[in-house]
Amino acid sequence: MNKLWTILTTTLILVSCQTEKKNFKNIVTTDVTNFWEAYDKITSIQDSVLQYKYLDSLYFAKGTIGLQGIRQARNYSAEDYINVINNYPKFWASVRNNTLKVDIYRQDIQEGIERVKSLYPETEQRKIYFTIGAMRTGGTYLDSLVLIGSEMAMADKNTVASELPEGIRVGRQNYFNQNPIDNLVFLAVQEFVHTQQKPFIHNLLSYCIHEGVGDFVSYQALNIEPNLPAITYGKQNEAVREKFETEMFYSNNQNKWLWSDAPNEFGVRDLGYYIGYQICENYYNQAKDKNEAIKTMIELDYENESEIENFVHKSNFFSASLDELYQNFENKRPSVIGIKQFKNNSDKVSPRINQITVVFSEPLNGINTGLEVGPLGKDYLPKISPNNRVFSEDNKTWTINVELEPNKQYQIQLENNFRTNDWLPLKPYLIEFKTGTE
Repeated sequence: MNKLWTILTTTLILVSCQTEKKNFKNIVTTDVTNFWEAYDKITSIQDSVLQYKYLDSLYFAKGTIGLQGIRQARNYSAEDYINVINNYPKFWASVRNNTLKVDIYRQDIQEGIERVKSLYPETEQRKIYFTIGAMRTGGTYLDSLVLIGSEMAMADKNTVASELPEGIRVGRQNYFNQNPIDNLVFLAVQEFVHTQQKPFIHNLLSYCIHEGVGDFVSYQALNIEPNLPAITYGKQNEAVREKFETEMFYSNNQNKWLWSDAPNEFGVRDLGYYIGYQICENYYNQAKDKNEAIKTMIELDYENESEIENFVHKSNFFSASLDELYQNFENKRPSVIGIKQFKNNSDKVSPRINQITVVFSEPLNGINTGLEVGPLGKDYLPKISPNNRVFSEDNKTWTINVELEPNKQYQIQLENNFRTNDWLPLKPYLIEFKTGTE
C-alpha cells in the first residue's frame, strides 16, 4: 500500500509540474534576471567602455526576442540604458525587488488569458515577455509579442521619482502613486488582446477604439470593474465626450487624449481610453449575442470606414453621426480667403514679386505653420527663404519671402498644421500660379 501511495504521489507531482510548465511556458522572464546581473556589474565600475561591454554581453546578447522587440518598439539604445542606470540609482533600488516578483502573478495572468480564449475562441497563442526597458513604457506589443517594461509596470507608491528630470518628475510620481503593479495582470492581458487585433490607422478615433477594445475585453475576461482613472472620470463627466466630438478630427492632437502627460481641460491624462472603452461597452450592451459582439470588436478592420462607422453608430455614444460631426468640424475650420499680391491660379504673376502673403478667415495662433510641395512635386516649389516667415500683429496674415523665375508654374501647399488658439486646424490650401515674362 505504501509503495502504491508513493507511486501515485510521484505521478501526481509529475503531472502537476508538467501542467505548470505547460501553463507558464508562454510567460518569459529571463530578461529581468539578466538585467540585474548586468546592472550590478555596470554600477560597480566607472569605466564607460566596460559599462557598455557588460550591458551588451550580459543583457543584450542573452536577450530574448521580447527584449529585441521592446527595444525596437520604444527605440531603446544602449546609451539610453547606460544613462538611466547611472543617473537614477534610487529609482532602481526602489523598484528592483518588485521586478523580481513576477512568479506571484503568473497564475492570474494565465487564467486571464484562458478567459480571453473562452470569450474569443479564435484567439491565437502569444508569448508574454517581461523585460527591463529604459523607463519609457510599462507595456506595449509588437506584432505577436506582448512586451512588459517591468521597471515601470511593476513600480508602486514607494518607487522613487525624485532623481528624474523636472519635466517628467511629477507625472511619473503620480503614475507610481497609483501602484501600477496592482494592475500588472490587467496590463498583461490587455496587451495580449491587442496582439489579436488588426492594426489601427493613424487617426485619433481609430487609436481610441483600438485601445478601448483592449480595455473592454480585458475587463470582461478578468471579471473586474474598470478602474482606470480616465474611464472613471469620463463616466462621471459628459463634457469629456462633448470635447472629444469637437476634436476627434484634429490632426496632431493625439498627445492630448492618449499616451501622454500633455495638459488638457480636465486634468486627467489618457481620456481617449474612456472614449474607446465606452463605445465598446455601449456596443456590447446593445448586442443580443455577446460572444459575437466580442468577436466583432477584436476583428474590427480599421481600414474599412463603413465597418467602423457602423460599429460606432450601433454604440449610440456620440450625439450625432460621424458624418454630421465631421461636417460640424469642417464648418468651424479657418481657411485661406485670399493672397495679397495676386489672385490664386493667376497665369501672369510678375516674377519680380518677392513676397507672398496669405490672408486667413480668422486669427491663428501665430505659432504653428506648415508648408509642403504641391501635387506636381518639388520642381514646382519656388525658392522660399527659411527666414522672415512672419505673421501679422493680428495673426490674420502670414508672409513668406520667395524667389520667382519668368515663365514658370509654381505650387505651394499650406498644410493643416496652422492652428487657431483653440487648436482648430486650417483647411489645406494650394497656392498655384504661373509667372509671366516680367
